Amino acid sequence: MRPAEPDRARQAARALLAEAGIESVPVPVERLIKARGITLQYAPLGEDLSGMAYIRDGLRIIGVNALHHPNRQRFSAAHELGHHMLHAADLSAAVHVDRIFNRDRISAEGTDPNEIEANAFAAELLMPDAHLAAQIGATGIDLDDDNAVDALARKFKVSPSAMRNRLSYPW
Repeated sequence: MRPAEPDRARQAARALLAEAGIESVPVPVERLIKARGITLQYAPLGEDLSGMAYIRDGLRIIGVNALHHPNRQRFSAAHELGHHMLHAADLSAAVHVDRIFNRDRISAEGTDPNEIEANAFAAELLMPDAHLAAQIGATGIDLDDDNAVDALARKFKVSPSAMRNRLSYPW
């Protein structure tokens, strides 16, 4: 198995934000997807499915579970966009499905390089370093302060758990 390259994924997200001229949050992930010529579809999927990505006959598609919370949908859409930008060859070979529960052992352990990269891409796209630093300031944020984390998550339109992960995990 090849090693994951989360730095490359983060750089791809930063480049996309710069190319699109995105300078504020929340990041308009749907607009970014459509601008890349990717069809974004929302549909009720099984509870354990968060999203899917594939390429067939030149048609690029992202599917997101319409039954999930809007913040989860945004992360799923950004994650699947990451797969399109970073792993297009894989998407042409087979439909890629992301599960959030009952993951296989490799996904649950966070060792699948494509998943690590897509998560790093989505985290940087939706919660860019520069914007986080501007919001947090020099004093930082107490991760045990639920109100502070919740308020920051609302500004970025992500879940509090995604924000907490972004702030605590060295993507």
